Amino acid sequence: MAYPPDRKYTKDHEWIRLAGDTGEVGITDYAQQQLGDVVYVELPEVGRTVTAGESFGSIESVKAVSELFAPMSGEIVAVNDSLRDHPEVVNSDPHGTWMIKVRLSSPGDSGELLDAARYQTHLAGRSD
Repeated sequence: MAYPPDRKYTKDHEWIRLAGDTGEVGITDYAQQQLGDVVYVELPEVGRTVTAGESFGSIESVKAVSELFAPMSGEIVAVNDSLRDHPEVVNSDPHGTWMIKVRLSSPGDSGELLDAARYQTHLAGRSD
């Protein structure tokens, strides 16, 4: 799978698509493959503040429950409510399905995030 170049990626397999001072957050194709069939997504309340690297929710599949981590710090301004009824869309369209939108505290500071090429290099070095 090609990873869209218009996003930044975490080593924990979340992505963020930046647009001005906000970012849409979701999980990567690699993450959804590792999880298997997604059956539930727990998302936070709008208005909650998150810090980069902090858990903002969880995703449950038939195989496991995994935490979701914020790629950047900010205030959650929207959650994808359709995932409550249709969590399986994460499997069919992981890079087209955002989970939360965050108004970023420091929009220009993407810190430890990886571009698509570096993320794919990170995946190539994994031994799982």
